[in-house]
Amino acid sequence: MEQELKRLNKFISETGYCSRREADKLIEEGRVTLNGVVPEMGTKVSPDDEVRVDGKLISEKRGKQIYLAFHKPVGIECTTNLDVKNNIVDYINYPSRIFPIGRLDKASEGLILMTNDGDIVNKILRARNNHEKEYIVTVNKPITDRFIQRMGNGVPILDTITRKCLVEQVSKYVFRIILTQGLNRQIRRMCEYLGYEVTALKRIRIINISLDVPVGRYRELTAAEMNEMNRLIEPSSKTEEASLPKPESPRNTPPKKPSGTPRSNSGTGTTKRFDNNRGSNAKPFSRDSKPGAPRKDGFKGGSSKR
Repeated sequence: MEQELKRLNKFISETGYCSRREADKLIEEGRVTLNGVVPEMGTKVSPDDEVRVDGKLISEKRGKQIYLAFHKPVGIECTTNLDVKNNIVDYINYPSRIFPIGRLDKASEGLILMTNDGDIVNKILRARNNHEKEYIVTVNKPITDRFIQRMGNGVPILDTITRKCLVEQVSKYVFRIILTQGLNRQIRRMCEYLGYEVTALKRIRIINISLDVPVGRYRELTAAEMNEMNRLIEPSSKTEEASLPKPESPRNTPPKKPSGTPRSNSGTGTTKRFDNNRGSNAKPFSRDSKPGAPRKDGFKGGSSKR
């Protein structure tokens, strides 16, 4: 019987060493060897092959899958490179090897998920799957209705136009925004284009996981949270090709609304003014619920750890 072959980047991610994207970088940098030889991108491997990263033998993962919700402080770098000062891996100091799902700027704080499951990283990071990430942002000057409208309708940055998104004003200098794409320093660049400077940025939700632990602490995701997340990301592509980054289309295509949600009569992005009396502790909102409505994702908090 023929042995199952899989792409080298997929094999590395499934060992829990890093994500597929990071595995691609390792291969490109020549830090990976296959049976003593530096392989090309796209090489396939079998269970009998010897794969090493920086000379260290890695093998297929056998053990518990780890999923953590971590409140990243300002100043911590979301990298697995242990040579980088204040890297997230050393900061958490978890007993097993884990890595971040995506990134959060060094100057930003808030929720980031940590795992040893390379496959779920690939599915969550696919921008075209419209997975929501929610942020609270503070800027350096008073927010106007025009600013909120333009942020929601799309801003030209990085040779593209950002997707239409939900934006709400929280207070004079603070707004809330939900993104379904992850361009480099996206919110900061959008604000800069409109003449604003971000003075504080905090991510408070990723898909169905909300930030509920103190700065610098983490907790394990609950079984209910993982079941809900897997349900929400199920439509994500699981093919090998999905692991390759694809450029964003220059056309500004709004995220699809969930089935059963009434379509807006307006062709512009959804922008609303936030009730200042609710303050910044208001519950996260989503496309299918009004601000302040009870959450439908069954989220339950867990104990926090460091």
